[in-house]
Amino acid sequence: MNQINVVISGFGPYEDLEINPSHEVPLALEHAKNGDLASDFNLPEDVSVKITSVMLPISFANAWPHLLETINAQDADIVIATGVKHAARGVQLERCATNIMDANKPDVDNHTPQSVQIVENGPAAYWTRLPLRMILNDFAHSGIASTLSSDAGTYVCNSLFYRLLDWASNNSKKRIIAGFVSFPPVVALHDARHGLPLDAQIKAGKSIICEAVNYYMKPSSSGILLK
Repeated sequence: MNQINVVISGFGPYEDLEINPSHEVPLALEHAKNGDLASDFNLPEDVSVKITSVMLPISFANAWPHLLETINAQDADIVIATGVKHAARGVQLERCATNIMDANKPDVDNHTPQSVQIVENGPAAYWTRLPLRMILNDFAHSGIASTLSSDAGTYVCNSLFYRLLDWASNNSKKRIIAGFVSFPPVVALHDARHGLPLDAQIKAGKSIICEAVNYYMKPSSSGILLK
């Protein structure tokens, strides 16, 4: 039996969201049965997927160290970080993390960095390592509203995304599949103007994990979509 370890992160409370999908979706996925993933998304019978969720503070300084601690503890093969975009109408697959912190509001530590590099003299940007084309195809078949997003902004989400990809790119011990997904607000019924129901977002999370697992087992450049 091949075990693949997946870490999926979310963020703590957003002041203006009654239901935080980046909290609820990772927790739901952690408690999903491996058999559910295998039957719903056609994973091979000899693959076992262990999913660990972790909630992070909305903090430039502390979100990444907290995630890294969990990654190391779980010996993660796949890392999916998630956040929320309030204006999103569907699930947004983030293509790129940029090397800049430029906040227009303080984080939970009352820190407001402006036009500061995340990693001094680091690359200007990193591309995601998630198989976006495969995920989008699966979303289309499942009727899940989604889109590609050029970047995750310049706040804590982007900072976490950049540090995750910087770490993965410089990890010489193993190949890591990593990326960032932005969820829309939770709405009671599907409404393309305002967001998605929570069950649809959980289903999207399952799809992302399963396609990442399939890609981890059989990597192919055709699974990646950057443009």
